[in-house]
Amino acid sequence: MAGTEKKLENLLLGAWGVSLIATLGSLYFSEIMKFIPCDLCWFQRIFMYPQVIILGLAAIRKEYEIARYSLVLSIIGGMISLYHYLLQKVPFFQEHAIACGRIPCTGDYINWLGFITIPFLALTAFCMISILSVLIMKTLKEGNRS
Repeated sequence: MAGTEKKLENLLLGAWGVSLIATLGSLYFSEIMKFIPCDLCWFQRIFMYPQVIILGLAAIRKEYEIARYSLVLSIIGGMISLYHYLLQKVPFFQEHAIACGRIPCTGDYINWLGFITIPFLALTAFCMISILSVLIMKTLKEGNRS
């Protein structure tokens, strides 16, 4: 049981760490680099920023059931990130893009290695949190069987 508890702690801390790094990264881009977020970036933030708080509190209180809620937030945020990334990289989506406010959602402030953009970074973080959340839920389920 002690091994399971430690595994759950590590998975939850990992998910919290990913959310914290993603949040600090987005704040770095907007507040230090002065990149103005587009509307889709704001929606991605809406699904990432609260996770720093809820996952952090859950880690302190050892409330591993939070994983089902972080999974939902991450799936929705990940779908927004994927759509945003497709708008940036796939001509079909660019041609059929909806109006996205003052800042165009098709633009990319960074383009590292030809494919790493801000929505790609957000998508990666959402996927990592989703995987960690599923692993937490799986570990909890296995622990209940014992």
